[in-house]
Amino acid sequence: MSSPTMQMLKHTVIWGGGIVGLGVLLFKFTVPTEEELLQKMSPEIRAQVERNRELRQEEQRVLMELAQKSAKSDQPIWKTGDLYNPWEGTGNKLLVDKVNYEKEQALKKQKSELDKLKEEQEKLKK
Repeated sequence: MSSPTMQMLKHTVIWGGGIVGLGVLLFKFTVPTEEELLQKMSPEIRAQVERNRELRQEEQRVLMELAQKSAKSDQPIWKTGDLYNPWEGTGNKLLVDKVNYEKEQALKKQKSELDKLKEEQEKLKK
């Protein structure tokens, strides 16, 4: 026969596995995908999310660069100097300045439109 310790271990593994399995199933069937979430939003909020998507991607890119930089150094990420440290008041509060980022994007868009217009103008001259 098995000892009481082995029976308790079996029960623990069975119940623990059941709880974890239930959690996985609930997560799989209750959490909506990003597309489903966007479809359920109102058009105004959906447009705002689409406008801010590039900014969030840029923030993620900058954050990954900071993490890689801090992984190469011996100091923790908050001591690399780029992240805001509320106790010392050092670093930048924002990873990407939204106003400057939007200005850069607008300038890039304007430049590409000007280049297209110049190409069309050259085609008309010929």
